[in-house]
Amino acid sequence: MLSSVLSRIRTTPPSLARLRAAVAVLFALDGFVFGSWAARVPDVSATTGADHTALGVALLCLSLGALACMQVTGALCARLGTGRTAALAGIAASACAVLPGFATSVPGLCAGLLVFGAATGAVNVAANSVGVQVESRAGRPLLSGLHAAFSAGGLLGALVGGLASAVVGVGPHLVAVAVLGLAVMAWSGPVLVAADAGSPVAEHESRDATDDSPRPTAVLVVLGAVAGATAYGEGALSDWGALHLREQLHAAPALAAAGYAGFSSAMALGRLAGGTLVAAIGERRVLVGGALLAAVGVLTAVGTTSLPVALGGFVLVGLGLANVFPLAIARAGALGGPRGVALSTTVGYTGLLGGPPVIGFLAQQAGLPTALATVALMAVLAAVLVLGIEGSALRRPSLPRVGWSQPVLFGRRPVAVVLRPVGEALQPAATKVRRGTGSYVRDLRLLEVS
Repeated sequence: MLSSVLSRIRTTPPSLARLRAAVAVLFALDGFVFGSWAARVPDVSATTGADHTALGVALLCLSLGALACMQVTGALCARLGTGRTAALAGIAASACAVLPGFATSVPGLCAGLLVFGAATGAVNVAANSVGVQVESRAGRPLLSGLHAAFSAGGLLGALVGGLASAVVGVGPHLVAVAVLGLAVMAWSGPVLVAADAGSPVAEHESRDATDDSPRPTAVLVVLGAVAGATAYGEGALSDWGALHLREQLHAAPALAAAGYAGFSSAMALGRLAGGTLVAAIGERRVLVGGALLAAVGVLTAVGTTSLPVALGGFVLVGLGLANVFPLAIARAGALGGPRGVALSTTVGYTGLLGGPPVIGFLAQQAGLPTALATVALMAVLAAVLVLGIEGSALRRPSLPRVGWSQPVLFGRRPVAVVLRPVGEALQPAATKVRRGTGSYVRDLRLLEVS
């Protein structure tokens, strides 16, 4: 019903500035909704009586819902249009934000988060797809700036959530979030829908969908793993950071929410400066240096008994992780086109959505500080993967190297010698992944009903 209403919107395609603003608003709304939820996780946990393991199971339901919806969002974009799908996803994410707020038991929380996760998964994929379209129209990198809008929205959501936790219950707070989100989509939704009309990018995507030329699948999977290893940290801090500050450092609710707020604000600032950093020192150094800085920040945050030092550690993590995910996804788009973006985004968001439940299970066994320390391990893994992409057998001579020709921080030759056997060992698996991905894409086309 809602899709048919949106399909009747007939306007001229929006200007680039108007479309960019609408997409930025969508990213910011996504961050605001998620940040609002993240700030109230301790309250929801207390209301439902969920311990670390039960909360981990509930967060796993959120992840499963998101990943399941991501599997079909690309096909829905092809069927309904990218802008229309993004508008529907934004409306759904806003409306479903109320569900975890009214849960009174762990099973009810699991059910609510399953639906909420599906809506957020759809809006994540759709927003990135529209962001790629905006980059194509602008002819210059913009995805890091759009992700900065997500971080700014997460900051605002966390700040408001922290203040609301002292004066209002979870249910009324998330109802207000939903109402605000629907009001925002009333403006940005028609702009996104209008972007589908006569879009030159749509023609490009249509040609790409029928293009059977080989794709650098192995490199795309590694890029997705880079994004996922760092997104693991973002998901972990968003859902467990406030709880860590409350339980381990006895922070008040508002100060506990300030941990995620500091993380989000630092990430937003880092992404705004992403283009300048890449131009100054190169893409590879931004990725590797950022991942290592994030590892230092995590170890600082979980290894201290000082609340100010822990908050400073959260800021370092935000600065370090700021540009890793958007740069990895943008590089995947340059190498593999829209299908490359889809593959790497799905792999990347597995880390974002899978991190919180993994942290929950580990926290029950070894304690929350030790569980959060795994974020540092994943960040170091991302740095190693970045260093190995160009030097290993995963690189193909025909691939463009724009932005990746900068010198490696520790020298190319030693890294190539160490990682070349790893790349050779991954080649058989990469072939299987490539074949499976091709079959999966063909299956998804069944959804494209004319």
